[in-house]
Amino acid sequence: MKGLFPKKSSKKQTAGDSSESHHNPHHPEKLQPQTPRSEPSSPVKPSSSSPNKSPTKKPTRAASPAQREQPKSRSSRSFARHSTDQGSSSSRRTKIDHNTHPLNLPPDELKRLSAQFSMSSRSSLDKMDVDKDTPAVPPSSPPPVQQQSSFTVPVASPPTNGVKTSTDEEAEGPAPPPHRSNPSSPVPTDAEAAEAHKADGNKFFKQKDYARAIAEYTSAIQLMPDEPTYLSNRAAAFMSDGQYEAALEDCARAVDLDPQNPKFLLRLARIYTSLGRPDEAMTTFGRIQPPASAKDMAAAKEMQRHVKAAQDALDRGTSGSMVLHALDQAEKLLGPGASKPRKWQLMRGYAYLKMGGVNSFGEAQNVAMALLRQNSQDPEALVLRGRALYAQGENDKAVQHFRKALSCDPDFRDAVKWLRTVQKLERMKEEGNTDYKSGRWQAAFDKYSAALEVDPANRGTNSKLYQNRALCRIKLKQYDEAIEDCDRAISLDASYLKARKTKANALGQAEKWEDAVREWKSIQELDPEDRNIIREIRKAELELKKSQRKDYYKILQVPKDADEAAIKKAYRKLAIIHHPDKNPNDEAAAERFKDIGEAYETLSDPQ
Repeated sequence: MKGLFPKKSSKKQTAGDSSESHHNPHHPEKLQPQTPRSEPSSPVKPSSSSPNKSPTKKPTRAASPAQREQPKSRSSRSFARHSTDQGSSSSRRTKIDHNTHPLNLPPDELKRLSAQFSMSSRSSLDKMDVDKDTPAVPPSSPPPVQQQSSFTVPVASPPTNGVKTSTDEEAEGPAPPPHRSNPSSPVPTDAEAAEAHKADGNKFFKQKDYARAIAEYTSAIQLMPDEPTYLSNRAAAFMSDGQYEAALEDCARAVDLDPQNPKFLLRLARIYTSLGRPDEAMTTFGRIQPPASAKDMAAAKEMQRHVKAAQDALDRGTSGSMVLHALDQAEKLLGPGASKPRKWQLMRGYAYLKMGGVNSFGEAQNVAMALLRQNSQDPEALVLRGRALYAQGENDKAVQHFRKALSCDPDFRDAVKWLRTVQKLERMKEEGNTDYKSGRWQAAFDKYSAALEVDPANRGTNSKLYQNRALCRIKLKQYDEAIEDCDRAISLDASYLKARKTKANALGQAEKWEDAVREWKSIQELDPEDRNIIREIRKAELELKKSQRKDYYKILQVPKDADEAAIKKAYRKLAIIHHPDKNPNDEAAAERFKDIGEAYETLSDPQ
């Protein structure tokens, strides 16, 4: 068997010597270390051969197929070393020339080389490889350039496994290697995805980023709409963000899905408290088992107490300021940013109506307008504004508001009550005005008196009715009663200047000029721009001076427009009554008789 491989061993040595001598012609001493490095790279260990054999002698018989393939493999590996070692001494460190690597070649060159390799592969499959003698390469001849490029072809070409491909596939070049990917991960279920959103929502909630927390909880609810925990968590985020109505909706749904959960019930009770609904909060606290702590229920209990106090004050008709104070205390317990409950705002408006006064009526109108901006069809707000207008004497506008409230709610009893009241009062007032203009003083007085009994609590309208009745009393020469009616009108409305002027006139008619001057001056302070007031002051002052002198008309008890016959008749009558002989025990009788005579002489004198 030793005689089978003499030529191949010599052939390898010859090729190696030729190649090494070509690369290092001036340093032959380096050939010895180069040869051992090339031997381990061969996949098959070369057979030992006699050094005396000729390197060009051909073998006498063919080798086995396995043995025939070994020299070709060694030749290919050796050629690869020579092709990569050109111009470099570090062949073991640099396995691939980056300039000739397939990935760096132009596309056309890559396709050409791939096609060439495919053709050679088919040829090698069609016939077995046979060892042939390869002529020794001259030492001065370098390896062919084409063989340098042919090495790179196996890297890029796909294995054919002996199957011939079409011409088009060969022209297109080698297919890219398949991507290596891990097996696809399992798709998460809705429950798992919802839990992930919940975890993200909890993280944002702790960071006080409530908007993003709400978004995450919403995504979880969309996946699992009947999970009460997600609804309760979103309710907590809504509550922290000041969206109490949305929080109430979510928490109520959570409680419906899990009615016995104490955490959900406690959160629902707190939302009710924040919205100003203490009665519902206390009812919810009663459902919690084990019972809620006193600290948890403290705010709801205190709010309930203040609201009850305000309602009791309205029902009893006590001062409106007590109602306002109780409501102020209750509003301090609302949630941050929560709007005032509609019921509380209506109670505040009714308190302002009860307080009376121009400013209070204006505040009541402001409350009503705020409610109407939220809902223009709110019947209670319409009635509140109508009552404020009615209290200010604007009965026509009040009637319009009451009718609009009834159009929104035909069964609203308050609207019906106030509409009838205003209409009746307005009708009786107009009838009294008609009688007064017609000179039927007593009939007008009766109509005004009846109108005062319709609504004793209406300060604004009743003050006007008292003033109108005072005018009737002046016409009936009931001056003292007229002054009393004017005082009642002023007590109901201190800024009612018309009632003050009527009182000043009544004082003058009663010849109380000193009081009349004082009243006119107080009116001037309230309305300094009215020049008529200055004229009335001068007239009253003049009459005051006259009253300080003897009034002969008054002594004779006749009017100032009495004629001579009336004066003479009055003199004779009074002279008989006050004659000293008729009144012997009355020392003042003589003085009165003297004044009567003086008055008659003065008034009967034509000059």
